[in-house]
Amino acid sequence: MIAKTTNRIIVIFLLIIANVACDQITKEIVRDKVEYHKQTEVVGKYLILTKVENTGAFLGMGDSLPKPLYILLMILLPLIAIGYGVYYLVKHKEISLVVFVAICFIIGGGIGNIWDRILFGSVTDFLYFDFVIFHTGIVNMADISVTLGFFMILFEQVLNRKNTAKK
Repeated sequence: MIAKTTNRIIVIFLLIIANVACDQITKEIVRDKVEYHKQTEVVGKYLILTKVENTGAFLGMGDSLPKPLYILLMILLPLIAIGYGVYYLVKHKEISLVVFVAICFIIGGGIGNIWDRILFGSVTDFLYFDFVIFHTGIVNMADISVTLGFFMILFEQVLNRKNTAKK
């Protein structure tokens, strides 16, 4: 794993910035080029491009909270969690590369959506996936970063349990 603290911090911020940039660039393109609620099939019915503004969190949860509670739950607490995540990455040099990258993805995705909440009062969502037996809500690249990071950590944990059980 990346041991030298300066190099580690640089890699952390590069991974986070790459995630935030991917999220913000795609959202800016969608805000500029895609009409609200117009559906465009990108890959048949399996991937649809559309534009909605989400004033809540995951699937719109929290959109009707009183303003002070909304600021606390949707902005301040996530910022504290992001700060702790960066601290954890810098201080815990023993974590695996998979978990290291996963946490950077989660932080980058979190920053992307918090950025939108602060600047626009909502988060731009634009991707709908239909996997036949499972379909998503309308999401954005930040949501995908957070989800991918979560599944990377889950995969690592399952793999570690299998390896531990074999010993």
